[in-house]
Amino acid sequence: MTALATPAALPRPVLGSTPRLVQLKAAPRRSGEASFFFYDAHFKNEAVKVLPGEYFVYDQDILIMTTLGSCIAACIWDRQQKIGGMNHFMLPDAGGSGSDGGRYGSYAMELLIGELIKRGATRSTMEAKVFGGGAVISGMNSINVGERNTKFVMDYLATERITVVSKDVMDVYPRKVCFLPHSGKAMVKRLASTNTDTLMAQERAAAQRAVPAVASGGSVDLF
Repeated sequence: MTALATPAALPRPVLGSTPRLVQLKAAPRRSGEASFFFYDAHFKNEAVKVLPGEYFVYDQDILIMTTLGSCIAACIWDRQQKIGGMNHFMLPDAGGSGSDGGRYGSYAMELLIGELIKRGATRSTMEAKVFGGGAVISGMNSINVGERNTKFVMDYLATERITVVSKDVMDVYPRKVCFLPHSGKAMVKRLASTNTDTLMAQERAAAQRAVPAVASGGSVDLF
C-alpha cells in the first residue's frame, strides 16, 4: 500500500503567489521594464510597481502602480487593441538615452509608445491619462521640476497627436497611481506629505540634476 503524504511533506504555497504572478516573474525583462511584481491585498489583484526610469505594458488587467512627487507617469491606452502601459520619468530631457534614459521624459515616452506599437497599438487609437508634477519639495519651487515635467509631457502628447482624456497634475501633493491596462481605467490617490521619505529622497536627487548649467555660449540650459 502506498503511504499518503503527510501535510508536512506537501509543498507550501508561497504567500500571495498566483499562477499569473509566477508567469510574470519568470518572463524575460527588457531594459527599463518594471520587474517588481506582487499581490495587492487591497485590490485583490496581481500588481507591478513602476519605479523611476521604468515602464510596463500589458494586455490584461493587472495593476500597474507607482508613486509620484514632481515626477510624471503617463498612462497610455489603445482603445481598440485593449492594451496599455505606464512610465515614470523624473526630468524632461537628458539630451540622449542610455542605461538610465528612462529617467528622462523624451526617452521614457519613446520607450512606452514604442512598446505599445510593437504589441499592435497605433497612435490614432491611443489616449493618455497623465499624473504627477507636484511641487512636493520645500524650497525647490524655483526650479519648477514638476511644472516643467508637466509641460513637457503635455507638449509631447500633443505633438504625437495622442489625446489626453484626463489628468491630475501639479499642485503640492504626492500621488499614488493605479492603472489597469486592458480596460484603460486609472485611479489616483493624493497623499499626505508625511511618511514619504523615500519619495522625497528621489525628488531631491532629481532636483540636484536639474540645477541650471551655464553653456559655453552664455545661455542657461536646464537638464
